[in-house]
Amino acid sequence: MNIECSQLPNGLAIITDRIDTVETVSVGVWVNVGTRDEHPDLNGISHLLEHMAFKGTKRRDAYAIAAEIEDVGGQINAYTSREHTAYFAKVLKDDVPIALDILGDILQHSELNEDEIKREKAVILQEINQANDTPDDIVFDHFQEAAFPDQAMGRPVLGSPNVVLEMDREHIRSYMDNHYCGDQMIVAAAGNLDHGAFSRIVKSTFDSLPKTTPHQREPGIYVGSDIRAIRELEQAHVVFGTNGISYKDDEFYSASVLTTILGGGMSSRLFQEIREKRGLAYSIYSFLSCYNDCGLFGIYAGIGPDEAHSLLPLVLDEVDKIQDELTDQELDRARAQLKSSILMSLESTSARCERLARHMMIFGRTIPTQEVLDKVEAVNRHSVLKVTQQLFSGTPTIAALGPIEGLCDYDELSSRLAR
Repeated sequence: MNIECSQLPNGLAIITDRIDTVETVSVGVWVNVGTRDEHPDLNGISHLLEHMAFKGTKRRDAYAIAAEIEDVGGQINAYTSREHTAYFAKVLKDDVPIALDILGDILQHSELNEDEIKREKAVILQEINQANDTPDDIVFDHFQEAAFPDQAMGRPVLGSPNVVLEMDREHIRSYMDNHYCGDQMIVAAAGNLDHGAFSRIVKSTFDSLPKTTPHQREPGIYVGSDIRAIRELEQAHVVFGTNGISYKDDEFYSASVLTTILGGGMSSRLFQEIREKRGLAYSIYSFLSCYNDCGLFGIYAGIGPDEAHSLLPLVLDEVDKIQDELTDQELDRARAQLKSSILMSLESTSARCERLARHMMIFGRTIPTQEVLDKVEAVNRHSVLKVTQQLFSGTPTIAALGPIEGLCDYDELSSRLAR
């Protein structure tokens, strides 16, 4: 990989990964602000601002933003997460100036028209309603809230209807001015490009960004609790989890291997025991949600009401078995799965672009692929058992939705973890 970095006087970081064998370039702007940076009275404003960025500037209306990128066969999109907001495009290599011009325009010169704000708030309300009507989606919001109650880290990315409706142009403009600043943003690109030429375009395009003092985030403090809601559904949707780890934790790769062994594929312990052997669930998997200073380990399952009572005890049985029955074959398979996933992602310019930005945002540097592979390979039986003990010895979090009357009692589960 041919990775180069530079920085503008306003603090804006530029990082590129040159790939001469492709005809495209993926380019994006990552802003170091997300849901966890929001005041309770402004929950959802990061997401609303992301929507409003595409609704018109002094030079382009909403249609022109979409049409100009599609006129050259390109794509443009954005997303909001708990820790950052990303705006990205993919174009042919000769059309990078167009992509950068559009991205720079929407992130520095958005008009934030009052009528557009009113319309977009209505769109977001529909998005919230859609999420609420999707049980295997909204249960993860409940899980986050149960793990981090009364904290920014536990609030939904989309916000709540009452809060979103109260937001106005002044709120959005102030939030943008305070957070969309040079030293809080990274421009990343991967594909067939030259760093010097790319940097010159970025410098001329992102010339209106101020430099500011980084804001102080509210720390994410895991608490753990239980949120259950009975609904008339065909399945019970259950997320069980514990206090996890941050991206920077020394045990990150061991936890990743454990997640793969426990519920990371069709050969995983949970898939084999819960689905293949017992036929209790169609979907069951484990996951890590990592952040800069905290994290969550979780297991999701969709299960029938008559089988709900047996789900969590069986999950913990499999966790217990790992302590005594972890095999070298499982370790080898999990390491191979993780390493192949890392290497396969290098075939996508979009994945490489995002990886650059996320590494810079989290670690302040790009991590060479071989370094990551070496850390995965270094995971051994001892480190997996150590992180298993660490993850499954504290207060649990449960979020459950649907016909869940038979689901294991929270105190009973807590007592089992406390043994």
